[in-house]
Amino acid sequence: MIEIQKVQTKKQQREFVRFPLRLYRDEPNFVPPLYGDEMRVFRPDYHYLDQAEAVYFLALRDGKTVGRISGILQRTANEKWGQKRVRFTRFDCIDDQEAADALFGAVEDWAKKKGMEEIVGPLGFSDLEREGLLIEGFGEMSTFEEQYNFPYYQKLIENAGYGKEIDWIEHKLSLLPEDDGKLDRVSKKLMERYRLHLGEARNTSEFLKKYSDKFFAVLDESYRDIYGTVPFTENMKRELIRGFRQIIDIRFVRVVLNENENPVCLGIIFPAIGEAVKKSGGRLTLPTLLRILKAVKKPKVVDLGLIGVIPEYTNKGIGSVLVNELLHMMRDNGVEYCETNLNLEDNYAIINQWKMFNAVQHKRRRAFVKKI
Repeated sequence: MIEIQKVQTKKQQREFVRFPLRLYRDEPNFVPPLYGDEMRVFRPDYHYLDQAEAVYFLALRDGKTVGRISGILQRTANEKWGQKRVRFTRFDCIDDQEAADALFGAVEDWAKKKGMEEIVGPLGFSDLEREGLLIEGFGEMSTFEEQYNFPYYQKLIENAGYGKEIDWIEHKLSLLPEDDGKLDRVSKKLMERYRLHLGEARNTSEFLKKYSDKFFAVLDESYRDIYGTVPFTENMKRELIRGFRQIIDIRFVRVVLNENENPVCLGIIFPAIGEAVKKSGGRLTLPTLLRILKAVKKPKVVDLGLIGVIPEYTNKGIGSVLVNELLHMMRDNGVEYCETNLNLEDNYAIINQWKMFNAVQHKRRRAFVKKI
């Protein structure tokens, strides 16, 4: 028999965070989030709680944890999209339908009490968190930004009454063997035509000081109509900047400015740190920190973090400028390939840009929905 416990005590919080670490202990493609970041979600001052509320459940059989799940009532998202939804996230479970049904049932009951009509997920508090269930690409290592899950999760979720809402696809980008310089020429002409230039900064701190406020405005405009997004709050901005300071390398950041020194598009690439955090289970031990520093200094793989182009420039081809800069970043720094992370399956504007690379679609993720 399955017992569902609402997470309330410190002991239960630690168990909620540690369960997937045990579940995936022998899975080489699993990359844990930072342990400290996961524990932070339980703090009363967590940076999303000014726009959302969350609940956390554990599933136990004979006193042993067999699953976990979280429900999020994202009020800002519901207001933005005109919906009555609760998001599910951090779903992890052994291959046991009874346990999965009990976990989803707990979230559904909580959502009904809140007056909601649908459950959707996996989605976090915002699209800056891990989202989507992996349904293709189980032989590929996850990036640090995204979640790995076992293949049987899809069966557990669908058997609980959930169906597809939308898919994301991911690509592995490597450089083509030859470069005819065409994209360089196109990029130069676009920059001249629209009187644009690249922003400059000597280091990450200077970049954040000069551009952080403005690039959040660009991201808000760029992602305004993208599935699942919510506007940035001041708390979200502060938290994102805190994370940026840990892994941003100025070599992998580009911002394009207009003649008034306002950003019109930007791109941030993260050195891949998945391998660096795997051994410690996401804990920032001294050896882990040294591995992260090494990965950031000489990355062989990079993860595509954020790309934004304000609507005024979307149809002017300015995205090609960022793609050209990405090519140069990879070539100049000896990067073997770039992981795109999530692109919505119908976002053809961005997917078509990957034709400039040797691009292989290697993963697919899905968001599921159920009326309650």
